[in-house]
Amino acid sequence: MTTAQEKPARLISGPGMLLVWFYGVMVVGAVSRSAYQIATDFHRAPLAYSLSAVAGVVYGFITYTLVRGGETARRAAMVCCAAELAGVLIVGTWTLVDRSAFPDATVWSDYGMGYVFIPVLLPLSALYWLRKAREQRDV
Repeated sequence: MTTAQEKPARLISGPGMLLVWFYGVMVVGAVSRSAYQIATDFHRAPLAYSLSAVAGVVYGFITYTLVRGGETARRAAMVCCAAELAGVLIVGTWTLVDRSAFPDATVWSDYGMGYVFIPVLLPLSALYWLRKAREQRDV
């Protein structure tokens, strides 16, 4: 537990800052895209648009925890990154197996191909960084 004088351990030094930047970009991309699609065409692909909105919220929470720092935030970010990775793998596989389930793409469709595979690479990178941050703190 930190006191008023102690600062939480930083998670955004070095490569962590790049992760925050990428997650910030993904928040804007996923939230703006899903908000527009939900507002204008929700009946066309409600599952796809809702999943994109969920992805945006997850990206936002991960961004927040990385900036906040500290051990609790690091653990929360690890859980969210693992859930994000699971979502990308499940939805990515689902879109390849049953194309008719998604009349329109989600952020995680085809493992994030529409986003240059960033949705599958980002949680892997973040999990690695968060694990390294813990090891560095423990040393």
